[in-house]
Amino acid sequence: MTAVLSRAIVVDRPGAHRLVERELPPPGPGEVLVRVAAAGICMSDRELYEGRRAPGYVRYPVVPGHEWSGTVEAVGAGVDPALPGRACVAEGFRSCGTCERCRYGETSLCTAGYAETGFTEPGAFADHVVVPARLLHPLPDGVDPRAAALLEPSAVVAAAVRAGRPRPGERIAVVGAGTLGLLAVQWLAASSPAELTVVDPRAERAVRALAFGATRALTPEEADGGTGHFDLVVETAGAPTTAASSCLLARRGGRVVLTGMFTAGATGIDPVHLSISQLEVRSVFGASSAAWADAVRALALGLLDPAPLVTHTFPLERFGEALALVGGGDPATGKVILRP
Repeated sequence: MTAVLSRAIVVDRPGAHRLVERELPPPGPGEVLVRVAAAGICMSDRELYEGRRAPGYVRYPVVPGHEWSGTVEAVGAGVDPALPGRACVAEGFRSCGTCERCRYGETSLCTAGYAETGFTEPGAFADHVVVPARLLHPLPDGVDPRAAALLEPSAVVAAAVRAGRPRPGERIAVVGAGTLGLLAVQWLAASSPAELTVVDPRAERAVRALAFGATRALTPEEADGGTGHFDLVVETAGAPTTAASSCLLARRGGRVVLTGMFTAGATGIDPVHLSISQLEVRSVFGASSAAWADAVRALALGLLDPAPLVTHTFPLERFGEALALVGGGDPATGKVILRP
């Protein structure tokens, strides 16, 4: 196989990146070479760039990019030869597939050690990415690559929905109206809730949440009046106070799912309230293979359409400009996409 020339954004160390052209080796046994169609930038990519990601969860130098879609260009030995030409995404966690948790199907709890595309392994802020074929999820023909690039956060939401077990007629709250929050609203609206409330301090986000299927939007101050009201609360913001406040919104015996990425110093959950209220609290970090399959099916069926979240698209050459928009505070900025 002729060597492939491919550009990539390399973050050598916090705050330092360069666009390089490199020669890619052919995919090895069990691997596929994918031509990247679109790659989303999220706050964890900015944390990686600024050196704020926990040391065990990044390895410099690194090519970032864990939210992406593309087309299979070549396959290694032992991989289905019919795959080239197929649109696809792939799971980010490089689970081992053999440990006890993986064998239970809980691949996001793999005990073999943390490895993830775009953080410890080369990611998709590049023309090409090489991934294990066992992590691949083929997509339907004609899928919008921008929407498909958001299947990674969609899979996280799928994991949250699996953990939360929404039932028709329930009162549901989503805390946070960022990418995860709006995807959660879209997904939860399909469960026929009696009420689907979004809590976010940004009025512009509230309007978008209503367009995605929420029945009402509240500021955190307004939501204080809903203490003990909701059957299910899905927290997506990861703000310092939202884990604790989400538990206060749930009714006695209710369910709370935490999907936001919290940092040290966040307000703790009151154990007295937790025990007296008999709450069921679950947390989500990443997504299992089953949750990925749910997300791909939801996109194919039209239950989930992440494309309206995309507000900006940039080429690789403008990575610095694109990254600056993410988390910059402009309410008009939604999902930022790189198109190699």
